[in-house]
Amino acid sequence: MFTNPVYDGSFADPQIIAVGNEYFAFATNGPLGNVQTLTSTDLVSWQQVGDALPSLPDWTAPGRVWAPEVAVHAADRYVMYYTTRDLVSGHQCVGVAVASTPQGPYVDKSPQPFVSQADEGGSIDASPFQDSSGRRWLYWKNDGNAIGVDTWIYVSELSDDGLTLVGPVHRLIKQDLPWEGNLVEAPYMVERNGKFHLFYSGNAFDKSTYAVGHALCESPVGPCTKSGAPILTTSPDAAGPGHNMVLGNWFVYHAWDPTQVGTDPKGRTMWLSQLTWNGDTPVVQPPLARNPLDP
Repeated sequence: MFTNPVYDGSFADPQIIAVGNEYFAFATNGPLGNVQTLTSTDLVSWQQVGDALPSLPDWTAPGRVWAPEVAVHAADRYVMYYTTRDLVSGHQCVGVAVASTPQGPYVDKSPQPFVSQADEGGSIDASPFQDSSGRRWLYWKNDGNAIGVDTWIYVSELSDDGLTLVGPVHRLIKQDLPWEGNLVEAPYMVERNGKFHLFYSGNAFDKSTYAVGHALCESPVGPCTKSGAPILTTSPDAAGPGHNMVLGNWFVYHAWDPTQVGTDPKGRTMWLSQLTWNGDTPVVQPPLARNPLDP
């Protein structure tokens, strides 16, 4: 048995990578810095590392550094995609930074944002994915709800070094189910048995109606068919679970204290739930403060 949240501090939009016998977790800006970073050997007990992105490029500024995700390229090369504010357009955008160790420091030497769809409200929630053939892809969301337009999950292929988008940009899904409210966001792709599973979040991050959805895709670039109802929703123990990633048989996500949704000074904390499968349908434990399983 273990206790959720596994990190009971501000740690929104979590992502975890495994490096040898150690795990590194990254999250949206908070008390530990621009990119909050933790380490663990068991996924349950976490120690603070600090800020993986202590310096930002000149085209942005601290304060809105969100949803970092790291792709492992080699034992000494790690590429981080993160959301931040484009000072020229005033909208959020995606940056890319590189480090030689998983905990950083990551350095962004780019003269401009990596992805910036200013005419679509901005770009956020970038998520890298490598398929079984070795090709690399980047998923993200246009921040359309910031300007009252549709939100789409986009994807484009990445160069081998992860620093360039190559080929066309594809639209996969947008908000079109009642539970999703005004948006879909936080894409995360998983390949399993030759099929592709797109996880995403919908609704408002600061409401108990925030939840995680799923779509089955024919390829990394779609087409994708949504499962319908969300697969992870509010429970008596946690509210507004979302912005998930998958680590083996575990769902990693953030959630609110159900008594302080959207107002908790501590913010969103990091939770784990078991992921199992019924054919091509993912089955996720509801958020449990006392989880009887062992990661």
